[in-house]
Amino acid sequence: MPQLTKILIANRGEIACRIQRTAQAMGYRTVAVYSDADAQALHVQMADEAVHIGPAPVQQSYLNIPAILAAAEKTGADAIHPGYGFLSENPDFARACRDAGLIFIGPSVEAIELMGSKRLSKLAMLEAGVPCIAGYQGSAQDDATLQAQAQRIGYPLMIKASAGGGGRGMRLVHDPASLLDNLHTARSEARNAFGSDELILEQALIDPRHVEIQLFGDSHGNLVYLGERDCSIQRRHQKIIEEAPCPVMTPELRQAMGEAALKAGRAVNYVGAGTVEFLLDRNGRFYFLEMNTRLQVEHPVTELITGLDLVDWQLQVAAGLPLPLLQSQVTLSGHAMEVRLYAEDPAQGFLPQTGEVLRWEPTPGIRIDHGLCTGEKISPFYDPMLGKLIAHGATREEARRKLLRAVQDTVLLGVASNQRLLADLLGHPGFIQGDVSTGFIAKHFSPIPPVTANAEQIALAAALFYQRSAAEHRRDLAGWRNNATVPCTYQLSVNDAVHHVTLSVLADHRLHIDGVDIQDLRTDGRWATLVINGIRRRLAYHLDGAHAWLPGVSVVDRTQQVASRQTQANSGTLKAPMDGAIVDVRVQAGDCVSKGQLLLVLEAMKMEHPLKAGMDGVIKDVQVIAGDQVRNRQVLLEIE
Repeated sequence: MPQLTKILIANRGEIACRIQRTAQAMGYRTVAVYSDADAQALHVQMADEAVHIGPAPVQQSYLNIPAILAAAEKTGADAIHPGYGFLSENPDFARACRDAGLIFIGPSVEAIELMGSKRLSKLAMLEAGVPCIAGYQGSAQDDATLQAQAQRIGYPLMIKASAGGGGRGMRLVHDPASLLDNLHTARSEARNAFGSDELILEQALIDPRHVEIQLFGDSHGNLVYLGERDCSIQRRHQKIIEEAPCPVMTPELRQAMGEAALKAGRAVNYVGAGTVEFLLDRNGRFYFLEMNTRLQVEHPVTELITGLDLVDWQLQVAAGLPLPLLQSQVTLSGHAMEVRLYAEDPAQGFLPQTGEVLRWEPTPGIRIDHGLCTGEKISPFYDPMLGKLIAHGATREEARRKLLRAVQDTVLLGVASNQRLLADLLGHPGFIQGDVSTGFIAKHFSPIPPVTANAEQIALAAALFYQRSAAEHRRDLAGWRNNATVPCTYQLSVNDAVHHVTLSVLADHRLHIDGVDIQDLRTDGRWATLVINGIRRRLAYHLDGAHAWLPGVSVVDRTQQVASRQTQANSGTLKAPMDGAIVDVRVQAGDCVSKGQLLLVLEAMKMEHPLKAGMDGVIKDVQVIAGDQVRNRQVLLEIE
C-alpha cells in the first residue's frame, strides 16, 4: 500500500489553501510551490515548506513540470496534489509524477487522457450508452471540414476546445458568417490555455440547466456518486453560482443521472474524485457534456450536504484505502449554495481586473474558501477568481438568505469585483424561485449597467474627505476654516460620472451634503460609524490618497485636480483595458479600418480579449507587437 507522508500541492490560491487545511489536519506535511508573483501568498505562508518555481507567467512556473518535480525531489515529497486548473488534467504531468516515483493524487493517466479530450471522451460515452448531444467530434480539424459539419449540425452551435474547460476556447455561434472568426479565436485560446488547438462542435441547447454528478472511485473497484450540483448560473461559459441539490431534481431523475455517470466512470475504470457534467432540458432529458478528472471548484456544496470531506477521500484513495461509504450509505441533508467572487467588471463584459487588495474581511458564519491577504496584488497572470462563499441551510431558501447576507457584508476594497452582481443574482425573483438556466444572466441582466454610487455613498465619501482635511489641520469638523459657515464644494467621480457636491457644516457637528444629513461621524481608519438621515450605520471604508473605497464602489476626489486636456472627439486612441500580453496584431500603419473591426487581441487572466475599432478611419500608429506585455491604460494604437 502506498505510503504518504509529505504532499506537494502543485497549485496556488484558494485551492492550494483548501487542500493544505485537510492534509495538515490528517497529519501530513505540505509543500507549496510559488512564482515570483506569489512569494508572499497565503498558500505559501500556510505550508510547512515552500519552493520557488519560476517567474510569474504560468508557462514558466505553475505549468513548468520539471520545476515542480524538482521541488518534490528537493523537499522529499512523496505525493503531488494538482488541485484544479493548471496541470490537474494534464496526462503528461500525471505520467511524469508516476515515472518519478511520486503518487499522483488523481485518476490514472489513461482516464485523464481519454476524458481530457472532449472529442475522444464523447466517442467513448456514445459507446458506453451515455446520452450525448448531436455534434462533430472527428479528427479532421481543417476549416473546410468544420464548416461543412457546422452546416450539418445547424445553428446555433457551440465550438469547444477538446482539451480543456472553464470557458476557454469556447464560442457560441449563431450564423455561418461568424463561424471562421470564432474558429480561429477558439483555436488560439485553446492552444494558449491547454497546449492543443483541437476543437469539437455541438448543437447548442438553448437555456438548459447545467447539472453535474460527483463521482468517487477507489482502486478496489468501488464507484459511487455523491448527489448532484446545479451550476446553471454562468457568465462567459464559466459558473459563478452553484448549489446542491438541483432545485428541480426528483429521486427518479437523480438515479438516472447517477447511473449514467457511473457508466461513464466504469468505462475508464475511474479512481479518485471526478465529475460528470450534463445539460438538462425542461423536459427532463439530459445529455453528457464532459467529465472533469479532478476536484471541482464547486465541491464544497457537495461536502456540506453530504457531511464529507472530499479532499480527505482523495488522500485515502491515493493511499490505497477503499472508499469510506457504499452507495447505499450516501445521504443528502439540507441545501448548500456557493458563489464565486471574481476580480472583474461585469459591466465591461466581465473584463478581469487587477489591483491591490486594500482590505479583505470575509463575513463570519459561513464557509469561505480563499487565498487572499490584505495588501496582495491581483496580477494579470492568473485566473481572476478571488475566493468562494458557501452557505448551508435546512432549506434552499435558508441557504440563499444566509449567502446573500454574507455576500453583502463581506468587505473587499481596492479591487473591482462581481460582488454587487452576485447579490443582485441571489436576490432576483427568478433565482429565488429556482427558475434558472445557463442563459439566466443574459436574459435578466443584459446589459449590466456600470457601477454607480447612490446619494448616501457620495455624501459619506465627501464627509470622509472633509473629516480628513479637518484632522490634518488638527481642528474639529466645524472649526478648521476661517469661513466654516461657507459651504464646501467637491467634484467627486465614480467611473466616468462626475458628481458636483456641496457640503455644509451645521450645528452640533452635523454635515448636510446635497440633501443627506450626517451626524456623529466617527472613524478609525477602517470603519465609519455615523447617523445618516436618522439611521445609525457602521460601514467599511478605506481612504487611499484621492480615493475613498466604500463597499462596491470607489469614489475619487477630483476637486484639486487641474482639468486635463480631453482627447479630441475624433481621436481614435486605443488603450489597454487592463494589464496583459498582446497575442495578435491584425493591423499596421496605413490600414483602413471600420468601426467594430478586430485590431488586437489581448490575453489576460487566461482569457483572450478582442480589442476592436471604435470608429472608421486609418491606422496612424501601432505601438505594440505580438508578445508585448502592456499595462492598464497603455496606448496601443491610434486611428485618425
